[in-house]
Amino acid sequence: MTRRQTLGGHTHEFADLRALLAAATPERSGDVLAGVAASSEQERVAAQGILADLPLAVFLEEQVVPYESDEVTRLIVDSHDAAAFAPVAGMTVGGFRDHLLDPRTDTVALKDGLTPEMVAAVSKLMRVQDLVAVARRTPVVTGFRSTIGRPGTLATRLQPNHPTDDPVGVTASIVDGLLLGCGDAVVGINPATDSPQRTTDLLKLIDEIRERYAIPTQSCVLAHVTTSIEIMRRGAPVDLVFQSIAGTEAANDGFGVTLALLREAHQAARELDRGTVGTNCMYFETGQGAALSADAHHGVDQQTLEVRAYGVARAFDPLLVNTVVGFIGPEYLYDGKQITRAGLEDHFCGKLLGVPMGVDVCYTNHAEADADDTDTLLTLLGVAGCSFVICVPGGDDVMLHYQSLSFHDALYARQVLGLAPAPEFATWLEGMGLMSGDGRITELDAGSSALRRLTMGVQ
Repeated sequence: MTRRQTLGGHTHEFADLRALLAAATPERSGDVLAGVAASSEQERVAAQGILADLPLAVFLEEQVVPYESDEVTRLIVDSHDAAAFAPVAGMTVGGFRDHLLDPRTDTVALKDGLTPEMVAAVSKLMRVQDLVAVARRTPVVTGFRSTIGRPGTLATRLQPNHPTDDPVGVTASIVDGLLLGCGDAVVGINPATDSPQRTTDLLKLIDEIRERYAIPTQSCVLAHVTTSIEIMRRGAPVDLVFQSIAGTEAANDGFGVTLALLREAHQAARELDRGTVGTNCMYFETGQGAALSADAHHGVDQQTLEVRAYGVARAFDPLLVNTVVGFIGPEYLYDGKQITRAGLEDHFCGKLLGVPMGVDVCYTNHAEADADDTDTLLTLLGVAGCSFVICVPGGDDVMLHYQSLSFHDALYARQVLGLAPAPEFATWLEGMGLMSGDGRITELDAGSSALRRLTMGVQ
């Protein structure tokens, strides 16, 4: 359905909902690359004006990717909860924005009544402070061996990647992170190879450290879901099943994954019953531009498709979901400003859909971004109640070759914003003598018993 808006004496036309959503999106390089971005700021404002007056109910009638040809669309439509949607069913997108910004609104109760496209649409009308304010009031709590997402906490994924998966190098990075209070969300390794044997060896390495020191966290080796299914059948100590996902069936096909495959993996992991405080056992990663990079975007803007990926994640009740916000490169998010905006959009949209949202605050070395940009986004996410962030030794991933947060960055955010680790992990840190009762990491000398205990296994 064509929609028109006259602005400054010029009439702007948008052929369908896809075109309207794309034109209303704040500028980013990926949409320009795809040829779907607004041609001018005037056109963007016109699109946002139309979008603000669009009834939310339109998103139940008009799909950006056809129902008949896309299983993600079918999942979104078929799982929609009309009763949960009822309180906002008569609202426009602009009215919904005002409703969300009202501090009396129970944003958590809306999650099953919202489609990803509704949430993407309202985010396009929001300023940075709006994205922060609403996300902060929308906690999503999950658990496995630690509880993630409680208000007043900021968890971390300890990412001990190594270019050759060397056990000593991986172990040294794990110890480094633990000494600085990181690892409560997950100790998660991107393996240099996806082989079942290497994946199993790395899982056993993490599991040995976890059991030796009774650490209340979970492990994950970020192998393909088919590898995880295979090694679970062989008895490997799998805590969390990982998979990268996207917002269209065609993009997920590029990842070698279907909804049926994810269901199989989810069921297998649940049957292992390795959690202690919860049963959330899936870990998903996403990122704006994934569908476009696979030529599987169907003419839809990259942010709307990113939020559709959260619709996939929501169906599997995950422990963790994170956007690797600057990882794909400047072709999709050009500079620090675009990365910051995207990270806050992703976090906001995931939380509204009931997804336990974290962010890999990162950038590639050829992007127009630097550590000042990651400091800014980290601080804003901490204020917004982000569930977890990813940390690597020195902020430099020597295997994936991109810049992320360091263990010290997480300390900064916790200290200046008064945030704590996951509660079970905080208790463990205190018991190990690694954190004081006021939440400060203990300064250890070479003779410290805690340091000796954690390093005795590293040769």
